[in-house]
Amino acid sequence: MTETHPEVLVAGAGPVGMFAALALAKRGIDVHVVDSALQPGMHSYALALHPRSLELLREVGLHEAVVAESYPVHSIGLFDQTERRAEVRIGDGTANSGIAVLRQDVLEELLEAALEDAGAKVSWSHRLARAVMGESSVNATIETLEKESRGYAVSHTEWVVAGSKDLSPKFVIGADGHSSWVRRMLRIGFPEVAKPQYFAVFEFVSDADLRNEMRIVFSGGTTNVLWPLPDGRVRWSFELPAYTARDPRREKDRFAIQVEAGDYPILTEERLRTFLAERAPWFTASVGEIAWRIVVRFERRRAESFGRGRMWLAGDAAHLTAPAGVQSMNSGLAEASELAEIVGKAIHAKDSGAAFEEYDRRHTRDWREILGLSGGLRATGKTDPWVAANGSALLPCLPGIGPDLAALAGQLGLELAAPASAGG
Repeated sequence: MTETHPEVLVAGAGPVGMFAALALAKRGIDVHVVDSALQPGMHSYALALHPRSLELLREVGLHEAVVAESYPVHSIGLFDQTERRAEVRIGDGTANSGIAVLRQDVLEELLEAALEDAGAKVSWSHRLARAVMGESSVNATIETLEKESRGYAVSHTEWVVAGSKDLSPKFVIGADGHSSWVRRMLRIGFPEVAKPQYFAVFEFVSDADLRNEMRIVFSGGTTNVLWPLPDGRVRWSFELPAYTARDPRREKDRFAIQVEAGDYPILTEERLRTFLAERAPWFTASVGEIAWRIVVRFERRRAESFGRGRMWLAGDAAHLTAPAGVQSMNSGLAEASELAEIVGKAIHAKDSGAAFEEYDRRHTRDWREILGLSGGLRATGKTDPWVAANGSALLPCLPGIGPDLAALAGQLGLELAAPASAGG
């Protein structure tokens, strides 16, 4: 850590945290990012950038670099077990108007390089251990972590605190994920609003030609998702409705370590082929080398507020939902952009109290919609009966937030129900 006190401290160096820091740095704000991990993630569950997110990346000069590393998706195909039932178009069909699919670690590398160019760095193996709001700043303690090996006959390695430093940033942004320390220090509740979902995820080499389309399959009460990836790979996620996890923690794999099928029999190649035969027999493409496989738990939660005073939340620290629409990360990028603007104005002595309140109000409303707490999707006279029957499952699958979500639903003859009561 430097000896200077940054104006803004960002906890969490995922895409949302680094984007928030980059947007602040572009505004001339002195910002520092800390993350307790040793390095960026090698695998992730969030892998697609919505059109609005690409426009935000354009504002910080990363649009072309991101698109160059991506596979473009221009449509969503909706399937049942046997056939295609509906379609949603993304963008206007031009090369850069759709969804950009890329690995999260590639996005993080681009963001970290841009941060360094802007004079801001990420301190890996550092964590925010304490944050107490004062009148004009936040009293924060940052701990430096090191790995220490212990034992004689059987050794093991654990993280230990090697040192600490006190800082006094004017603001703290918590982009530190679902188990956010910033949220906990603010004592903001993070209740589940629905039961968690489990998915078996397989990423493998295939000769599938998906023609710039991702596919969602509703089969036997399950939601299953097929994403095309760069480099001739695809990713299938199969919902496991009756699955019980031995370890319910939702951790990202920060190293290229495969979850072996011997530990999880549900992840064998034989089970993959069974899933395909039962839920998507129309997928007749090859199944090559399996590059990654994992069982992952997705929770559906919403923070009771997005922060207060000088400490604010963005991304998974404030909300979680099912993975198909990649809504949490993309919403987080929009939240980070807005926070950077509001915090920048506050630091430059412009009144922004009302702007923080509006930030909390608007994103709370958006996440009530995404999680179906405001009534969900409602069929109209133009809705196909099969689409109407799957409306509740479609809500977390559409790659949009706010007006974009409503527009995508409108293509299917669905509409967002009017807001219910403010609770929930």
